[in-house]
Amino acid sequence: MDNVDHYAVLGLPSGEEGAKLTEKEISKAYKFKALELHPDKRPDDPNAHDNFQKLKSSYEILKDEKARKLFDDLLRIKRDQHQRHTQRDAKRRRMVSDLEEREHAAAFDPDPELKAKQEEERIARKLKEEIERIRAMHKGKGQGAATATAPESSSTGNVGGTGVVLDKSKVLKVSWEKVGEEYTADRLRELFSKFGKVEDVVIKSSKKKGSALVVMSTKEAAFSATGNVCGHLSNPLLVLPLQPVIGTEFPNAQKNVESDRLNNLVGAGFMAYEEKILEKLQKAAKNKS
Repeated sequence: MDNVDHYAVLGLPSGEEGAKLTEKEISKAYKFKALELHPDKRPDDPNAHDNFQKLKSSYEILKDEKARKLFDDLLRIKRDQHQRHTQRDAKRRRMVSDLEEREHAAAFDPDPELKAKQEEERIARKLKEEIERIRAMHKGKGQGAATATAPESSSTGNVGGTGVVLDKSKVLKVSWEKVGEEYTADRLRELFSKFGKVEDVVIKSSKKKGSALVVMSTKEAAFSATGNVCGHLSNPLLVLPLQPVIGTEFPNAQKNVESDRLNNLVGAGFMAYEEKILEKLQKAAKNKS
């Protein structure tokens, strides 16, 4: 009898709604059900007597105030247990679902740190390839241009007969590809000013390549910036001195041998462009004076 819902036996609603029924409503339901299940009404039903006895037993429990209250409490406890089980099952299903999603994400999505490291390595390889390409493209022309300019041993130049002397050892050649981040004069000034005062920046751009001359305030600043300014990883800068460091002008000059060698590989066309820019710088300096 523990699992019998006495309200349901009488054809009444159970749970909180059943607990609110009056004794009169219960008696009325019992009389109606007794007429339906009386053995005399079901001569061919072998279970008619047992069903009628169950009906009477349920009615006796519900019409007794104390027994009915205990039964209502029992139903409430069962409802609470069922609700907790339902919530626990729902929580368990959510946990399983979340675990499956995390496992799926771990299996198919790369680790963010690993992805960033791979991207850094890819850009570094790209920069190395670009440097090798520039070396190969300008090797012959650069050697010829270096021979042609060999007689000029002074670190200063008088361009265009203006009478204004520009120290080439303070000038840096900067070039980049026309991909990713573009570089303006203000942006270059910002990058190079970390190594000393920037006196001037002159930019020349084409459809595929950008280049500029950056004039530092001192030789030391130009030397420090060489090889240390790389720009944005998506579009790295190639920085070379306009005039290689000679002898022991700086104690650490030997550390920059590779930059000096790259300087000698710059094509004659770019050096001709430099002469035009130097002339403009000379004129600008003269006007300022």
